[in-house]
Amino acid sequence: MHPSLSVIRKRSDFLAANRGMRNAKPGFVLLTRPNEGQGKRYGITVTKKIGNAVVRNRMKRRFRELLWAALPDGGLPDHDHILIGREGGVERDFAALAEELDAALARAARGEGDRARRPRHSRSRRA
Repeated sequence: MHPSLSVIRKRSDFLAANRGMRNAKPGFVLLTRPNEGQGKRYGITVTKKIGNAVVRNRMKRRFRELLWAALPDGGLPDHDHILIGREGGVERDFAALAEELDAALARAARGEGDRARRPRHSRSRRA
């Protein structure tokens, strides 16, 4: 792991990043959000819709390598970076994923993002 990067582990940080800027690519969605001076942090999410545990873990390992390579130079300072795996991302060529991540980071650095998703139902509705 790169010494200037730290890992996001708390659910609240993942949820906060979900309110940030999003850049969708064919293999993943990159979420970026300022984190009040906590340095460059990253997190990875791969849902069960993607595949079984073997497939999900393989995708997470590939994403981790991508982030370790790209974030020290291309990451936004004092931002959280979350990669969300998408269907078909595990089969994509590693070099293509690296190019997509560089493009997504460049868009985020320019302040460009995709349209925010509409919020789904809130979890606190049930009484």
